[in-house]
Amino acid sequence: MDRGTTSSGRFIGTRSEGIALVLFTACSWGITWPTTKYLLTMLPPYTVRSTSGLIGCGLALVIAILRRERIWPPRDQWRRLILFAMLNFGLFIVLTTQAIARLRASEAVTITYTIPVWAVLLSWPLAGERPTLTKLLALLLALGGVALLVGADTAEVTWDKAFPAGLALAAAICFGLGTVLAAQKPLRLPPTISVFWQALIGITLVMAFAAPEHRNWAGVSDTGWVALIYIAAIPLTLAYLTWFRALRLVSASTAATTVLISPVVGVIGSGIMLHETFGPRQLLALAMTLSGVALASRR
Repeated sequence: MDRGTTSSGRFIGTRSEGIALVLFTACSWGITWPTTKYLLTMLPPYTVRSTSGLIGCGLALVIAILRRERIWPPRDQWRRLILFAMLNFGLFIVLTTQAIARLRASEAVTITYTIPVWAVLLSWPLAGERPTLTKLLALLLALGGVALLVGADTAEVTWDKAFPAGLALAAAICFGLGTVLAAQKPLRLPPTISVFWQALIGITLVMAFAAPEHRNWAGVSDTGWVALIYIAAIPLTLAYLTWFRALRLVSASTAATTVLISPVVGVIGSGIMLHETFGPRQLLALAMTLSGVALASRR
């Protein structure tokens, strides 16, 4: 029986709920890749990220007000709030945006989705969570599937690639660290207001990078505005709410490994939305990644 279940089969507050929430989060973040790629045909990258982030902040604030949550955080929460905001929002978005701009998408995604490796490794010294053989096998299967899915380049790495690859790696470490810390000691804030403040603080950093970009708002189509609102409402608001809720119910390493389904969803979404091909290699990668997710979901 899952942690917190009862004889009546209660689902809320159980490990099963945590896995379901991580899967929802992963799917939401996965769809963000083709949606963002579509938006980049109309707006520069940091403008896309900062605009959707600001809309998401507004939505989170409205939800918090409707739920009558306390808006201003307690004084003792500010230090960790800023830390989580930088790890999970600000630095992660800035670093991945730079990496995608300078690397092929397959290279950037492959490096970025080493997140669970760092979550597992960091969970050992920070949370005393020793990786089991099953967890290591899950990581190998899932990461192997991701590498196959995005067509990792096996050519020799040049100095031109070393710097942006380091940025993507740093982003993965940041998010992995944020995952472990949030699971170990969550913020003592209502969930919606926690997302609002983390997004607002993180997006402030992104806005600094967006300031010098040249943008043409008149060139954004109606579909583009719908895409911006989708990214703001689902991946940047609701998905973060479900992510932080999930971290209270499952281990950091399980959550970070399960979220590897994101690139799988991203490729499927790219095939549907952007008419990109989906062949035997992608099907094999999908099977490998889902196998890793299944293993990671086990105790």
